[in-house]
Amino acid sequence: QVQLVQSGGGLVQTGASLTLSCTTSGGTDSRYAMAWFRQVPGKEREFVASVGWSGGARNVADSKRGRFTISRDYNAKNVVYLQMNDLLAEDTAIYYCAAYGSPESTPLCRYCDHEYTYWGQGTQVTVSS
Repeated sequence: QVQLVQSGGGLVQTGASLTLSCTTSGGTDSRYAMAWFRQVPGKEREFVASVGWSGGARNVADSKRGRFTISRDYNAKNVVYLQMNDLLAEDTAIYYCAAYGSPESTPLCRYCDHEYTYWGQGTQVTVSS
């Protein structure tokens, strides 16, 4: 059973930076396409960024490009990072990492949450102005 464990997040001021981490566990050495989404209460879950199972095919949502970066580190047991710079109040949300259900495969729609099978527990990011 693949499990995703998130870390990072918290309360910061406008303009600050944060790095979120997502570690795959469950006794598997398989590689999965991964993504980050975020959700504000009362709103739909929103795509933030994705990365392919091999580390390539990095995508960041247009509205966040230039401020957010996604990367992965296979040397650290399949960890995926979301580096967030110049944070804005509207970046306040619960952030979730997600993994595609099939290892070493690519989802048809990288920015569609329904493509992802495994989800992290979510982490709150609050940006105060």
